[in-house]
Order: sequence, then C-alpha cells, then structure tokens
Amino acid sequence: MRIAVTYEEGQIFQHFGHTQTFKVYDIVDGKVASSAVVDTNGQGHGALAGVLQGLQADILICGGIGGGAQMALAQAGVKLYGGCVGSADAAVEAYLAGQLDYNPDVRCDHHDHEEGHACGNHGCGSHSCH
Repeated sequence: MRIAVTYEEGQIFQHFGHTQTFKVYDIVDGKVASSAVVDTNGQGHGALAGVLQGLQADILICGGIGGGAQMALAQAGVKLYGGCVGSADAAVEAYLAGQLDYNPDVRCDHHDHEEGHACGNHGCGSHSCH
C-alpha cells in the first residue's frame, strides 16, 4: 500500500490544490517501510489526482480540498482522508493504528475566502477549509 500526504516542512499542507510536494510512504505489513518527498512539478488542483495516480498512491491524507479535486481522486481510485492537521509522519502512524482524525465531509471553497487568504498560512480549522 502507498500513502501520500500533502507536505510542507514536516506538516500536512492545508490546501491540496496548492501543495508543492507530497510525502509518499510505502507500507509493508502494516508499517512504514520507506518514505520520500516528491515534487508535484507545478501541477495543481484536479491535475494532482493524476500525479497521485502516477505515484500509485492508494490513499491521500490532506488538509482542505475542493469538490473538483475530490471527484478527480475518486476517479483515480485514491481514497481520501481530508481535514487533517499536524505532523505528516504522525498522521500516517495514526492511520496505520486506525486512529486518524479526519473529516469525511472536508471542503475547501476558496471562492468564499477573504482577499489574500492562503490555507498554507494557518491551520484552516476555523472556517470553510475543514
């Protein structure tokens, strides 16, 4: 199994469509066998589903994510665990332990955000990104 996490400086990056890197974890026998940080090569939003498909990711752990990207992930066969915050490594360990805190109804609709807002600048836990 392969898990991808939107990634920035050890943390889960909070806006899927703007992530510049994924941390990809290979899972063997329920444990992390290896991990690597992978650049998205400037891809954004729904196109990132293709990046994840190319990486053969089975699961995505992320912060906020819009509806179009969610549909693209579903079509690519990538299972989504959104609305997550904190350490990427800790989130993967929590997932493997069956204890990942995620939001099955996660949405990130930046059309409603104030001027200059960027999810990567804060936890996005207080408005429409969660």
